[in-house]
Amino acid sequence: MIFFDRIEVVNYLVPSAVYGIVRNFTADYDKALIFNKVHHELNQFCSVHSLQEVYIGLFDQIDENLKLTLQEDLTSMAPGLIIQAVRVTKPNIPESIRRNYELMESERTKLLIAAQTQKVVEKEAETERKKAVIEAEKVAQVAEIKFGQKVMEKETEKKISEIEDSAYLARQKAKADAEFYTAQRTAEANKVKLTPEYLQLMKFKAIASNSKIYFGSEIPHMFMDSGAGSLSSAASKAIDALSEGMLDLDWGETEQKMKL
Repeated sequence: MIFFDRIEVVNYLVPSAVYGIVRNFTADYDKALIFNKVHHELNQFCSVHSLQEVYIGLFDQIDENLKLTLQEDLTSMAPGLIIQAVRVTKPNIPESIRRNYELMESERTKLLIAAQTQKVVEKEAETERKKAVIEAEKVAQVAEIKFGQKVMEKETEKKISEIEDSAYLARQKAKADAEFYTAQRTAEANKVKLTPEYLQLMKFKAIASNSKIYFGSEIPHMFMDSGAGSLSSAASKAIDALSEGMLDLDWGETEQKMKL
């Protein structure tokens, strides 16, 4: 069983409704219309709720619930009588039950504190995790930037090497083309120069540059050149005969020496 030490109901009467209400319910209209109903309405509220709800869970709603219930009846029975406020004190309950509720409240408070502490710890852990993720992302981004720089450096070196190789290849090709052109032009020039007359002249120069000439045993004459750069008429005839195949040189026979 629970007891409410004090229940206060503040009300006022609209002036236009004073005569009718006083005539019908006397000057103690508030006792008949309000205070006598408070006990009944409060019993109704407590009967449909548990002790835990009345004492703790729904205690903050008792005032408002009682005010609305009383006003609803007054609106139909005594229009003009207004309930301004209802104040209900904390109910008294048996000491054993009160201690149990206090213990429950203490445990609930501890539970709330533990829950809040857990939330704080989880929040701190989440903050640390986010910091670690941010730091890891920063390190990864720095590493990616450095890697990109190295890749760009290697690509630049590769392009420079390709340009240098291309330039070297172009130089070598130009040099080879120049040498080929020179050789080609030289061959063309030699082809133009290699006439019978030019070959005859070169033959004479080659013979004239030798200090000794050896002929086979079939040579009928031996002659000497009168000058360093010219041949005698006999030597010229002998050379012409050699060039035309009239003389057969046999280097294995006893050689005769002809001095120029």
